[in-house]
Amino acid sequence: MSEPASGPGQAAGFPPWPALVEARRAREPRVPFFVRGAAVGSVAKAHLPALRAFAEAVRIDDAGVHALHDDPSDALAPVNLALREAGLVRAWRDELFALPHPATLQTLGRIERAAARFWGTLTLGAHANGFVRGADGRPSHLWIAQRSFAKATDPGKFDNLIGGGVGFGQTPRETLVREAFEEAGLAPHEAAGARAGHVIGLARDIPEGYQQEWLYAFDIELPAARTPRNEDGEVAGFRCLPVQDAASLAAGDAMTVDAALVTLDFLLRQGCLPDAEAAHLSRALAALLVLPPR
Repeated sequence: MSEPASGPGQAAGFPPWPALVEARRAREPRVPFFVRGAAVGSVAKAHLPALRAFAEAVRIDDAGVHALHDDPSDALAPVNLALREAGLVRAWRDELFALPHPATLQTLGRIERAAARFWGTLTLGAHANGFVRGADGRPSHLWIAQRSFAKATDPGKFDNLIGGGVGFGQTPRETLVREAFEEAGLAPHEAAGARAGHVIGLARDIPEGYQQEWLYAFDIELPAARTPRNEDGEVAGFRCLPVQDAASLAAGDAMTVDAALVTLDFLLRQGCLPDAEAAHLSRALAALLVLPPR
């Protein structure tokens, strides 16, 4: 895929919003990865020679890479371990994700979370903006997390109050409730009232491979006196920022791409941006929105 000369948000007078550009930045040549005849992901052309050693699990032809089993879960598990040893699967998690059909979300198998980036398969993420409402009834502040400097991906970058990958057998909302406690110390009843925002699609090269992901955005209102508390060691700290400061953070590159997009979506939906900026951002963000099956 060729890179555009200028990305969304590049027009004069508006923030650069690098997250909007990064969400669709893909340069590495890739070929489709098929399961049951459906293209469910993609593999970097540079990695095809390494896959030829696994003829019991995949077949390679001019069309791409084909899983040889209707449910490739067990066959791919040793392949992924070997790819890890070869340094081609990075940031191993020992955590299973679903391997879904990207058009229907039908689960076709299970896959190690880190290996999903090698195979370019669709993953789901659940993120929540934690906000405080001002005296005028409008959002006045956003809680922003800073990722632990020991994280395997994006260490030290700023993040939403809550964010996590949707594990095998879970829904985005179930993941949100789990992550709400682990990352911010919120009880299930505090996360239960989260309001759903948009679903934002990413398709981009990252150091671990290829991120094809749907980000399910949620909003959680917190009382002014409620302070998040991390429980799992994955957050270095929290900041409660005025909305405009959070907007400036999301407009730069100090925030993860995922979190910046979810923050921008919140600011747009809540009417927190000047009209001209909001209209420009709305057009740019619309290109990233996906409509999942209901």
